[in-house]
Amino acid sequence: MSQKKRITFLVVALIMVIIAVLTIEIMRGQLDESDIPPGNIPIYVNGKLIKSFGPADLEELESASFVDAEEGKTQEGWMLMDILPIHVASRYLKPESQVIVSSSSRDKTAELTWAEVEDTSNNVLFDLSGRGTLKLVSTLEKLDIRDEWVQDVDKIEIITP
Repeated sequence: MSQKKRITFLVVALIMVIIAVLTIEIMRGQLDESDIPPGNIPIYVNGKLIKSFGPADLEELESASFVDAEEGKTQEGWMLMDILPIHVASRYLKPESQVIVSSSSRDKTAELTWAEVEDTSNNVLFDLSGRGTLKLVSTLEKLDIRDEWVQDVDKIEIITP
């Protein structure tokens, strides 16, 4: 075999190895719903599952609280505006982006804009329920009473314009 053929063969073999390694890495980075631990909340961006988190993942975040107007009870938990940027790239969190928080077991959904979530005066936060699940609470008019809260949250969707 000539020197030129050997070099060509080695270059082709090296390219094939690089392609194989990249393909494996890409496949390892992709999530599907079977990868989500029980009790975790999946986060979808424009229909694609990108990450999940559970209550234990929030323990290191700073907590926030407010007193609900309906019963005068303190609601304490973690601001959604602090949680999402940990898992979602900032290019998806624009003021007009839709943030949809839902519970399939309660058949409840809250549709917010990122601007509403990011406004600290709205107190959009996850509070830990007595059963250990997360509930979305807020002082926003559309989420300020218990019947409007989203309890047992099991999905977050972000839709960018």
